[in-house]
Amino acid sequence: MHAIVNIAGSQFRVQNGDTIVVPRLSNDLDSTVEFSNVLATFADGSLGLSSATVTAKVLEHGKGETVLVFHKKRRKGYQKLNGHRQGYTKIQITGIAA
Repeated sequence: MHAIVNIAGSQFRVQNGDTIVVPRLSNDLDSTVEFSNVLATFADGSLGLSSATVTAKVLEHGKGETVLVFHKKRRKGYQKLNGHRQGYTKIQITGIAA
């Protein structure tokens, strides 16, 4: 069974046992999180639009690769270099309940 679920403003197609990386969640490690904003479910070739829930286990929190942000104004001597690392959470899908 597959499901399309909205997690933190992004849509993910998941199935039972998948491990995905989502934007940072505030849950603790090894805790269970439940997502009720399921857009669609797919089972046996049929599309279901009923209310379903997806449960997942939080595996780890971390930060992504560094993205450099460079600002410059020409002929003014102004330069600024900033780095940014986006936080993420790795979760494992444990169940999809229709």
